Amino acid sequence: MIKILDTTLRDGEQTSGVSFAAEEKLSLARLLLEDLCVDRIEVASALVSEGEFSTVKKIARWADSKGMLDKVEVLGFVDGDKSVDWIRSAGIRVMNLLCKGSLKHCAMQLGKKPEEHIADIRRTLECANEAGIAVNVYLEDWSNGMKNSPEYVYALIDALSDTKVRRFMLPDTLGVLNPADTAKFCTQMLTRYPNLQFDFHAHNDYDLAVANVFAAVQAGINCVHVTVNGLGERAGNAPLSSVLAVLHDQLGLSTNIKEQEINSVSKIVETYSGIRIPANKPIVGNYVFTQVAGVHADGDMKNNLYCNDLIPERFGRTREYALGKTSGKANIKKNLLALGIDLDEESMKKVTARIVELGDKKQMVTPEDLPYIVSDVLKTANVEEKVKIINYSLSSTRGLKPVANVSIEIEGTPYQASSMGEGQYDAFMKALWQIYDKLNMPHPVLVDYTVTIPPGGRTDAFVQTVITWDMNGRILKTNGLDADQTEAAIQATTKMLNII
Repeated sequence: MIKILDTTLRDGEQTSGVSFAAEEKLSLARLLLEDLCVDRIEVASALVSEGEFSTVKKIARWADSKGMLDKVEVLGFVDGDKSVDWIRSAGIRVMNLLCKGSLKHCAMQLGKKPEEHIADIRRTLECANEAGIAVNVYLEDWSNGMKNSPEYVYALIDALSDTKVRRFMLPDTLGVLNPADTAKFCTQMLTRYPNLQFDFHAHNDYDLAVANVFAAVQAGINCVHVTVNGLGERAGNAPLSSVLAVLHDQLGLSTNIKEQEINSVSKIVETYSGIRIPANKPIVGNYVFTQVAGVHADGDMKNNLYCNDLIPERFGRTREYALGKTSGKANIKKNLLALGIDLDEESMKKVTARIVELGDKKQMVTPEDLPYIVSDVLKTANVEEKVKIINYSLSSTRGLKPVANVSIEIEGTPYQASSMGEGQYDAFMKALWQIYDKLNMPHPVLVDYTVTIPPGGRTDAFVQTVITWDMNGRILKTNGLDADQTEAAIQATTKMLNII
């Protein structure tokens, strides 16, 4: 069983531009401990502000009421009783003491000799013990310490091994490790100190945080630190979602985390932090469970050939099949089945062709667009195209009426006209009716014009324009579909011209 410490509320909040409000921190603490079932959470740094103190008190009161106070931790500093008093007064009972894990940091940041720093640490530990505060120790810059001054690291741990420190936490503070070094250094710690407990804390500067967690756990580390969505300073920390997938699937190990809750918690953190989740981020990205290529959807229909162990339902997600220029019948069929729509082979071909055509105009056709496309294709499938819009240009200038230039073909003969109007579509229609009037051809009156978009309110959604026409008492309805409203209206108009 691998234990998880989530530091979203402390290290994650050190992401540039991120500051959680008090109620947001409290709600996230609840989600992490109750919904996700994280083993431990680190919620703040001591001595930051009065506002942070008040927030930590609220979290402590709630955790205590749930019997979870021992799972809530706060970062403290080697400052005698200052951090200890702050943490005790806030109602917290576990301090993560930030010590220097490399000789360089000890000498250059503190300006102290190792023995002086050790003495200061022991004094702070005594204060914590007197206050009834349990302590874990962070060895800040431990990775560089193991690379450049391992004798310092060993001397520090040797000097603290007889204290009541619960766990020694090994941070790759600057994200400099690779999996080979991680495995080597973690093995050295576990071999030298078989009776001590260690955590591993990864940063993602080289995009190796998850790989380093893998190596650390494989070496024997039994607790790792993560943040939701990989929040954290610079390139962030090891993301909870990816770490969980690797632990469960690649290493075959268990945790207490409820996988099904990962996606919902991830979205809430995205909202609170204001940091958008990349669409291709493993597990929680918008498109990571979306098949785009038609061959993949076809393979999924033939015994899930393009699926791996990352089944979306594990994480509270569903598999989707994108619609666009690379879609095949399988993608479309998957989406139609989800909508309860069954088409014959010929209709399927026409719908597929229309989706490919529309996919050339925008990046992706969504499942919400699909009913409109099906309706558009099927309603006009058997209409003979005698009138074609060959070309048109529309211009709109502030302070001037819009102008339209229209070129059409009627039973093979080309015609052209220009006109102004109250709007672009009005200008288009006036130019069109100029041609019809010159040919003494009758044309209907527009009696209604409606525009709808699929649910979701996206600005790039397809627009369905439905126009009602009165042709000497005969009522006609035609529709057009496009990402551009005017183009959709012109499509609806073209269909009407071929019906009358």
